[in-house]
Amino acid sequence: MMRRTLPLVATVVLSACVAGPPPVIETAPPPLPSEFAFAPEAGTKASVASLMPISDPAFQDLAAMALFEAPTLAQATARIEQARARADSAGANRLPAIGADASVTGTRTNPNQFGSNLPAGIAFDTERVSYGANLRASWDLDLFGRLRAQERAALARLDAATVEATAVRNALLAEIAGSVIDWRTLEARQTALEADLNAAEELARLAGSRERAGIAPGFDRVRAESAAEASRSRIAALASERARLLGRLVTLTGQSGQDVLQLLDQPAPLPAQPAAPASLPSQLLANRPDVLAAAANLAAADADLAASAARRFPQLTLSGALGLLAFDLGSLFDGDSVVGSVGGGLLAPLLDFGRIQAEIDASAAGKRLAFANYRSAVFTALGDAEAGYGLVAASDSQLAAAEREFASANRSARLADTRYRAGLSDFLTVLEARRAADASGERVAIARGQAERARVILWQALGGNAAED
Repeated sequence: MMRRTLPLVATVVLSACVAGPPPVIETAPPPLPSEFAFAPEAGTKASVASLMPISDPAFQDLAAMALFEAPTLAQATARIEQARARADSAGANRLPAIGADASVTGTRTNPNQFGSNLPAGIAFDTERVSYGANLRASWDLDLFGRLRAQERAALARLDAATVEATAVRNALLAEIAGSVIDWRTLEARQTALEADLNAAEELARLAGSRERAGIAPGFDRVRAESAAEASRSRIAALASERARLLGRLVTLTGQSGQDVLQLLDQPAPLPAQPAAPASLPSQLLANRPDVLAAAANLAAADADLAASAARRFPQLTLSGALGLLAFDLGSLFDGDSVVGSVGGGLLAPLLDFGRIQAEIDASAAGKRLAFANYRSAVFTALGDAEAGYGLVAASDSQLAAAEREFASANRSARLADTRYRAGLSDFLTVLEARRAADASGERVAIARGQAERARVILWQALGGNAAED
């Protein structure tokens, strides 16, 4: 008994010479500020979902179609399926492997190989056919957790793929929302420019009438017509921006251009300009898909390191076989044809010239990289949220100033027109006041679109729909 156990003990002792725990790598979460610099008061009751243009029917329809048919989501779904298959494979590796085989073997033997001086009456059958069938099983007991660590890594990567798909979904919805907002902004700009054009044409008709009456020079009419042409030129320039947005929405949704145009033709209410919702930096760790994906990849890298370190320890495998072996097909199922075997195998590293250590070093470097990616994702999330809150505050102030400017410029243009008609002001004063009013109307449309865009940026920065869970 002692002779049989001595090789096993020696193998375990020698393998212990290369065994040891994996290197310790600090992965403490980075410190977070207690609040955002531009965040509203904590008492603000606002929904993250309301930051999106949910009242716009075009956005609702295009978003629904994109979530069903968008190419980018199909790619993300395929990556999830790949990760799930790898996780299933890693889990199956921890279970016994069972297989079956059947064989028919013919053998021809040269009797001369046994010599020529055989005892009398002894002969050999030089041609034999054997029939066999076997049921085999093997099982790695995973005493030191190598397979368990590999399964943990695969499951963590499945989690990462799942939340990465959420990030793709959020980015897709944000792109669609931004494109729809830009489309509505173009419509508002065109409306403002058409009002400018009507005012310029009216001014040109008035200048023409005064010119024909001999009470104003012809140059006034020419300047008014020039202002009208400027408005026509700016209206024509909107067509190229509209074509770019249409192409972008076709790419995002996987729909035809005609279908997208038909949806965009639906009337939409004026944006509600909801307040920015209150949030804390710590909530980003639970809401941001990119942070969650980085954390899952860090957990996978940690499991990879544990699996690499477990290769230093012995690997114990149990195996067994139960089968039938006969040299006559008719006697294959006789009791004497039953054969079987049971065994165990122990594989331990003794001298690998640094191969396992190199694998451990590579896994340790992978964990350091995963932690660096995690810290980068956290600070990226903080920066995005700070920028999002700041953009909402700044764009709201800009919109309010643009609206005040528009109201003031319109009052100035009406007063200048009244004075001109009464002969108390010259045409140049009227024209300059009209130009200021015209430019301010388009600026209001642009500022309103920027305010809506800022809310979409904040929605994505706070984690999108995950922030509502």
